[in-house]
Amino acid sequence: MWNFHNPVAIHAGIGSLERLPALLAGRRALLVTFPDAAALGLEQDLADLLGPQLAGIENAVQPNPDVRWLSAMYERVWSEHADAECVIALGGGSVIDCAKAMLAATGSGRFDELLAHLRDGAPLEAKRTKALIAIPTTAGTGSEVTPWATIWDAAAGSKYSLHRDWTWPEAAIVDPQLMLSLPPGATLASGLDALSHALESIWNVNRNPVSSSLAAAAARAIVATLPPLMRQPRDPALRERMAVAALQAGLAFSNTKTALAHSLSYDITLHHGIAHGIACSFSLPHVMRLAFGRDAKVDALLLQIFDAAGEDDAVARLSGFLEGLGVSTDSARYGIADDWDTLVQRALQGPRGRNFIAAA
Repeated sequence: MWNFHNPVAIHAGIGSLERLPALLAGRRALLVTFPDAAALGLEQDLADLLGPQLAGIENAVQPNPDVRWLSAMYERVWSEHADAECVIALGGGSVIDCAKAMLAATGSGRFDELLAHLRDGAPLEAKRTKALIAIPTTAGTGSEVTPWATIWDAAAGSKYSLHRDWTWPEAAIVDPQLMLSLPPGATLASGLDALSHALESIWNVNRNPVSSSLAAAAARAIVATLPPLMRQPRDPALRERMAVAALQAGLAFSNTKTALAHSLSYDITLHHGIAHGIACSFSLPHVMRLAFGRDAKVDALLLQIFDAAGEDDAVARLSGFLEGLGVSTDSARYGIADDWDTLVQRALQGPRGRNFIAAA
């Protein structure tokens, strides 16, 4: 028996941003975005589109949302914008994850209660909640259709996952036009993050026929689309194909969660400063080899995705794909001196590692 559930209303395609005022349905909204959104004209576009419905703008989101600065933003949001019924998250995964942390008012109105829940599992009761409309400007995060927010605590050397009923976005707007100005580095990292989401959904103990179908379609499209997109970053058709593939991957892992490659990636990002999309993708060939032979249906899907004759061929094709994009699959290149097998065994014990089929 299995089930597939995703409550996010998806509005996608070139020009779909125009649907935002209708989705707000008269509600006032706070825009949460990244520092360069103003220079790119995105803040003004949203202001023109929403008029008096726009209650304010928080534009200081940094990569990898950290409790060090989330606390001040949270308390500012709930003291200055408590009347805004909705949060609009415009940006990549860090922006959308940050916005999810802003959605619920704690009893005291302070971030400390939310942090205690993340750190220690303390009870968290939402006094009030805001709705979330997620508008990704990258093709890769998947956060626009999942309930999880990754929150970092660099000072403590920790990473937390926030997941509550109210962290599901109400709606997602996936407009490829917003991705045309994405720089090459972010295009690559986000695209590889999406590939990791897709493959991690396939070699996953929580997979089901719907998630596997979405994941396989996403992986095939990413492998075919990302190399030409890196050469032609302003091609609208390529941007749209990547946006759809990343959305499919997000829908897949919204039901399975991620697995071993992501479990490996968090310490690499935290301690070595490697961008998340690279940190969770360079190990994919190593993880794929561990996945083969565990389930015949998984093996068949992996061979189909890479048009491969067998395990060795599939691993070589995935490695070649990454190397062709300039991404080394050698862990030493990322400053990782620890024994790789030891890292893998440790990652398998984490909550994401336990989703990997070899951990079952």
